[in-house]
Amino acid sequence: METFAWAAMSVLLVCAFMCLIRIGQGPTPADRVVAIDILGVLLVGLCALLVMISWRDFQLTIALAWALLSFMGPIALGKYLEGKPFDE
Repeated sequence: METFAWAAMSVLLVCAFMCLIRIGQGPTPADRVVAIDILGVLLVGLCALLVMISWRDFQLTIALAWALLSFMGPIALGKYLEGKPFDE
């Protein structure tokens, strides 16, 4: 089980590196925000894998908080691109 977790962690780290490249080279702001959102999902997965390896659950709390915060970014961008105020 631990070997699977380390292999999955290496795959997620490669994907996170590719997201960082997209954030730096994104042709539009929307592409950059989507890459940041995907990076947030990858970080939640990394925290879950750390829980599997270390058997400590505080990383799961961090993952849950990160998931809730990363949910707000694309919503704010969508409202901004539509020209609507944020209080609607």
